[in-house]
Amino acid sequence: MKKIVVLGSFIVDLMGRAPHLPSPGETVRGTYFKMGPGGKGSNQCVAAKRAGGNVTMITKIGNDDLGKIAIQNFERENIDTKFVFTSEEFPTGTALILVDEVTGQNSILVNSGACENITETEISSFQNEIASASIFLTQLETNLDSVEKSIDIAWEHGVKVVLNPAPIVDFNEEILKKVFVLTPNEHEAAAISGVPVNTIVDARRAAKIIQDKGVANVIITLGIQGSLVVTPDQERIIPCLKVKALDTTGAGDAYSGGLVVALSEGKDIFEAAEFANVVASLSVTKIGTAVSMPYRDEIDKF
Repeated sequence: MKKIVVLGSFIVDLMGRAPHLPSPGETVRGTYFKMGPGGKGSNQCVAAKRAGGNVTMITKIGNDDLGKIAIQNFERENIDTKFVFTSEEFPTGTALILVDEVTGQNSILVNSGACENITETEISSFQNEIASASIFLTQLETNLDSVEKSIDIAWEHGVKVVLNPAPIVDFNEEILKKVFVLTPNEHEAAAISGVPVNTIVDARRAAKIIQDKGVANVIITLGIQGSLVVTPDQERIIPCLKVKALDTTGAGDAYSGGLVVALSEGKDIFEAAEFANVVASLSVTKIGTAVSMPYRDEIDKF
């Protein structure tokens, strides 16, 4: 089975649900609270592992009680912790997640902590792991130099790079020339392209501008409008599947994890997007992030 390497964040999610999201200055009485493993990198790794991928995780945590949640999470998911580094200086990252239990929409405040401080020495120690992979998946939730240098390593060794540009920050767009698939949502696509993305037509314009920056393939996820998949030769709209959404938190991570598994299994980008669409759709039918990621038998059955 072809290897997938994920470089990304581990963050502990502190999630509360309420009848509506608070406005500035407003206090809302919540109905539910849960703490658990999260972070875009970790979520995508768990999604890929549960979907049947051969996955290695690279991240960094603090030497604190929240860091223990990371180790327990990876061990429970049978994910190797060899490249889970520990910082004595920085705490484990946290995310404060507010979920509207009526609409399923969310607001998130992230403090990346240790995973935003991956060092040169640590990059050197895992470069061979990336070089030996089939697919390298990363995001923008760790320090940018670790992302950019790891993409360089993958590119130099012919490893396909899948970049989920979230959360959107200013980054060196030269790395886009080394990306095989870019997977922004509508907000991230708008930030990268400079085109507001509200419709499929907008998404087509944005995808063309992003491709002109050097990306071979662009998948723009558009929520209930589905996703737009654009390659150098063709495009396709993958419709949103009809499910009862309880919590949309982590849906994008589920999508990325499913996408790289399908690509690692030899599916073309359109087949991979269909598979990812199922993974993401199933994830929103459960409450939580990592815990909501579906297993392969659920995906195949759906």
